[in-house]
Amino acid sequence: MKIRPLHDRILVERLEEQEVRRGGIIIPDTAKEKPQEGKVIAVGNGKVGDDGKKIPLDVKAGDKILFGKYSGSEVKIDDKEYLILREEDVLAILE
Repeated sequence: MKIRPLHDRILVERLEEQEVRRGGIIIPDTAKEKPQEGKVIAVGNGKVGDDGKKIPLDVKAGDKILFGKYSGSEVKIDDKEYLILREEDVLAILE
């Protein structure tokens, strides 16, 4: 199934955190928090400004991003979990 977010929304796949942290501590699955890092899968066309002109997004498909802990809405598509969030919820692009 193909999906394209609308306006200033982006579709993100969460990147899993590594199990072993510095110092060799292994964190069990029940104690893990959801990762705040993800890969952009698809982006919308952009936001419409007050003057009626379309403002393009700064993020693009393939970017690795950091986003807020409780940002966006979780969706399940073809048995994979994704997150749909607004561009304003993106904290940084990782390079």
